[in-house]
Amino acid sequence: MRAVTWQGKRDVRVENVPDPTIQEPTDAIIRITSTGLCGSDLHLYEVLTPFMTPGDILGHEPMGIVEEVGAGVQDLQVGDRVVVPFQIACGNCWMCLTGLPTQCETTQVQGEGMGAALFGYTRLYGSVPGAQAEYLRVPQAQFGPIKVPEGPADDRFVYLSDVLPTAWQAVAYADIPEGGSVAVLGLGPIGDMACRVAQVQGAGSVFGVDLVPARLRRAKARGVETFDLGSFDEEKELVEAIRDRTDGRGPDAVIDTVGTEAHGSAAARMVQNAAALLPRKLGGPIAERFSVDRLAALHTAIELVRRGGTISLSGVYGGMADPIPLLTLFDKQIQMRMGQANVRRWTDEIIPYLTDEDPLGVDDFATHRVPLSEAPHAYEMFQRKQDGAVKILMQP
Repeated sequence: MRAVTWQGKRDVRVENVPDPTIQEPTDAIIRITSTGLCGSDLHLYEVLTPFMTPGDILGHEPMGIVEEVGAGVQDLQVGDRVVVPFQIACGNCWMCLTGLPTQCETTQVQGEGMGAALFGYTRLYGSVPGAQAEYLRVPQAQFGPIKVPEGPADDRFVYLSDVLPTAWQAVAYADIPEGGSVAVLGLGPIGDMACRVAQVQGAGSVFGVDLVPARLRRAKARGVETFDLGSFDEEKELVEAIRDRTDGRGPDAVIDTVGTEAHGSAAARMVQNAAALLPRKLGGPIAERFSVDRLAALHTAIELVRRGGTISLSGVYGGMADPIPLLTLFDKQIQMRMGQANVRRWTDEIIPYLTDEDPLGVDDFATHRVPLSEAPHAYEMFQRKQDGAVKILMQP
């Protein structure tokens, strides 16, 4: 089959690789019909290269048709149309039953000290072959895949794999009061969708912050009050502008969807780039013990949120030596919640919104649809924020 493989920093290629096969009774094989390019994939493209191995198959946002099921998979049949969550979880352990499948005790990558295995996401999360491919082996298929009806185009459901539950959890963790205010930092796929989720759940004011004009226009068109970070000389000017819209206090909640590759952190960027250039045997241990993030977005969130407010982190952070302003967090009595989205915890709440009325705008959420063969160009375009790219779907 054809698959998108990682070969080095900013070097992805579409190659022929062996077809996946059933390996365990709880496996299924899915023929991919649509697969997304995620902002998290860009971390592998540039920042998290010390944890990658040439030939790794990328991707974790698939949907498709069941081609084969193992003997232990009772609820799926050949021909079923399914969306596959990005995490691999059993559904039966204590963590899964508590609503935390990202911490699944069956698939935890204990050798790396990490949570549940993920598709296509570094050795830290199990080096499981990913979903930017023609076919996908799905472990723990007795729990993971979400059956969806025939009929509507893939765009209606494919975001159940990651974008929708990640945005949904980001808003849930933000704990926005009814009619309250939230600022969303970063208007890429997750930030854009988080704004939409906050709106349909009753937020009174939704503020969106980004640097990219096309993303700002897209959010503004859906009623978000947008702020162009590039139009402010200093962070404090942005903070004051949003405080002016919230009675001088700041928003009740801030959602940081940017993560480790924030603009405005030159020193941290230099450290990340240096680690990425080292041989993997050296770069991996250094990154695990001494890695730092570009924290500009997080520092903005801490400064911006009102006293007693909540910060929700859905942008991926990977630093182990980050300096955090605990005095400010403590003094402002800020609550923080974070983590990978627990996909199956939220899907039953989300599915009623995937109706013909399409209140979340999923049907036209994708800005680009390309064949899998154009994946290298898609990665470059998305990483450079060219041509208005916010969400890219690939079809094998």
